[in-house]
Amino acid sequence: MSTDRIELRGLRVFAHHGVFDFEKRDGQEFVVDLTLWTDFSAAAKSDDIADTIHYGELADSVVRIVSGRPRDLIETVVSEVADAVMTDPRVHAVEVVLHKPAAPIPHSFEDVRVVTSRRREAS
Repeated sequence: MSTDRIELRGLRVFAHHGVFDFEKRDGQEFVVDLTLWTDFSAAAKSDDIADTIHYGELADSVVRIVSGRPRDLIETVVSEVADAVMTDPRVHAVEVVLHKPAAPIPHSFEDVRVVTSRRREAS
């Protein structure tokens, strides 16, 4: 696996996920962190965005997924993001962190995060 990485941190998305009716009704902010392992040696040589993962388009795709259909579990959302990222054959692996900083927990806390990763099988 390549050691080249593209990281997108702190992507803020307003969405309506949660097991409680008020979460689906009122919505809240979620934050996404992505790390993609890829090989950007071709892009480094060509200096052409077509030879790499366009992180603006990546952000658009993630926002569409996270702000899409409400889900009960953020585990479902983070998995959908990871699976979508892996559809690009240039991505060797991905780690996705989905933060729910306003989770309805009746205690003082900093953040709730769910994390998943996907890796392309070696061929």
